[in-house]
Amino acid sequence: MENKRKNIKRNEITSLIVTLIVIVLANIIGSFIYTRFDLTSEKRYTLSNTSKEILKNLDDYVYFRVYLEGEFPAGFKKLRKETKEMLDEFRAYSRFIDYEFINPSESNDQAERQETYKLLWQSGLNYYTETIQTNNGLQQIIIWPGVIVSYRENELPIDLLSGQSGQSQETVLNNSAQDLEYKLISAIKEISTSVKPNIAFVDGHGELSDLEVYDIANTLSTRFNIKRTTLNEQLNSLMKRDLNQDSSISIQPAYDAIIIAKPTKAFSEKNKFIIDQYIMYGGKVMWLLDPVNASMDSLQSAESTMGLALNLNLDDQLFKYGIKLNRNLLLAYPCAQIGLVTGQGNNLQSTLLPWYYFPLLSPASDHPIVRNLEAVKSDFVSSLEPTTSAPEIQKIPLLKTSDYTKVSSAPVYISLDILNQRPDASMFPQKGMMTAFLLNGVFTSLYENRMPGSITESAEIGFKSKSKPTSMIVIADGDIIRNQLAQLDYAKKNNKRIGSPLPLGYDQYTNITYGNKQFIDNAITYLIEGEGLINIRSRELKIRLLDINKVNGNPMMWQIINVVLPSAVMIILGIILAILRKKKYNK
Repeated sequence: MENKRKNIKRNEITSLIVTLIVIVLANIIGSFIYTRFDLTSEKRYTLSNTSKEILKNLDDYVYFRVYLEGEFPAGFKKLRKETKEMLDEFRAYSRFIDYEFINPSESNDQAERQETYKLLWQSGLNYYTETIQTNNGLQQIIIWPGVIVSYRENELPIDLLSGQSGQSQETVLNNSAQDLEYKLISAIKEISTSVKPNIAFVDGHGELSDLEVYDIANTLSTRFNIKRTTLNEQLNSLMKRDLNQDSSISIQPAYDAIIIAKPTKAFSEKNKFIIDQYIMYGGKVMWLLDPVNASMDSLQSAESTMGLALNLNLDDQLFKYGIKLNRNLLLAYPCAQIGLVTGQGNNLQSTLLPWYYFPLLSPASDHPIVRNLEAVKSDFVSSLEPTTSAPEIQKIPLLKTSDYTKVSSAPVYISLDILNQRPDASMFPQKGMMTAFLLNGVFTSLYENRMPGSITESAEIGFKSKSKPTSMIVIADGDIIRNQLAQLDYAKKNNKRIGSPLPLGYDQYTNITYGNKQFIDNAITYLIEGEGLINIRSRELKIRLLDINKVNGNPMMWQIINVVLPSAVMIILGIILAILRKKKYNK
């Protein structure tokens, strides 16, 4: 009996020693070999390969000053926790990441606090006011949910809150936590990149003015050099030609991407040739075209107008690349609303009614450009369809109308009388029509086998009949990229200058913000950088929110389930184990 006890004791000591050795060895190995385990179904705590690559390529310190310290409501505390965990995750892949959390309201001196707030505001951060319950009653606090990123001599502000107006605070904070990786890693890439890609808005054919594309140009300018170039039938409008030491000519695109935003005049063959060869050398193009000319301006003084086919002389070129512009207008529901003035004399009032010529567009595929995208507002949009002339080109639909769509071929009679018609299925016999496509692949020149030898054999021209692998996006509505300009009523109410540009996607008449800016931003980012950062933005993390109606409907039941039930289960298991143990040792 004594020997048996000694053997048991020896085995227990041996097991303890072996366990300690394994733990020590695991820690030693872990200090040299880094790994982490993410057991969430959507891999919530796993960085994307793009993020890891950006972090590993850092060559100097990136410092984050996070202004999320202090007494906050629970939602902001969660955002603080998520931000710290994300920065710790960054640290695991780069020794050049450092951060500190700062309480901007820490000082008891009101003048000092106000000076801190002023500096943060001047740095580009936004503040939010919240009312919280304290021992002294309700108290209003100021929260600065933002970060200032520093890299060498450069600084960049980041607003951590993401969401649309009208969403609950809980939804906004959860969306903000979901966007953390994209916002922080984009800031690192932006602030540490010394050479920015070049983007040019093409001019010369009645395209949108600087004011009409001001907001998107301003948004893109933080990551790209934004310029404007006029196609004047000169070969170097879009290309750079350099003479090498051996007298050969080096030809390459002058811009990483060009944007052709709502031209109204026909393109000459020379300008088409310049764009064609820009594409052949690997240039990227975003086409925003109106196949039908229709405008609300014509309805300001009349109750009807005509939508007429617009000849831009681009049909053959786009057809060659794999897409066909249809001369039609799409009416669909749901759609944006416009104001109709009713009444007489002093009883005039404006009523918002659905305007079926402004369909709300939704994602037509699961591509990262449009994944998780808000509805995009269109303005007299037409349909597109892929062609069989370029079977080797990948044609990915991006945007479409709803399943309640009507197609009207040009010329189209447009009347305000349609505002009085309630939507029903008989009005919209067609299902979703495609309005935007992404084209990827090796394109064939429109001018293949069409040019004389003096051009195809010229070293200075450098004619190419096949492109490098490249991409383009075709959108059958030029107004998707156009921001509104402040009108008289809006300017008065919001202390704005009449004619000043508003944010892209914001409708001053309905006070609704649509997904136009995110769509254009995603599209340009994809054309220049590929899917990397776009994939991060379009990741979908499940937001597991409480059902407030159920909680408030029977609070006692949920308290019992969450507090009493777990304790009761543990007590019952303890009693069962005690009984089993007693029976075992009695034997």
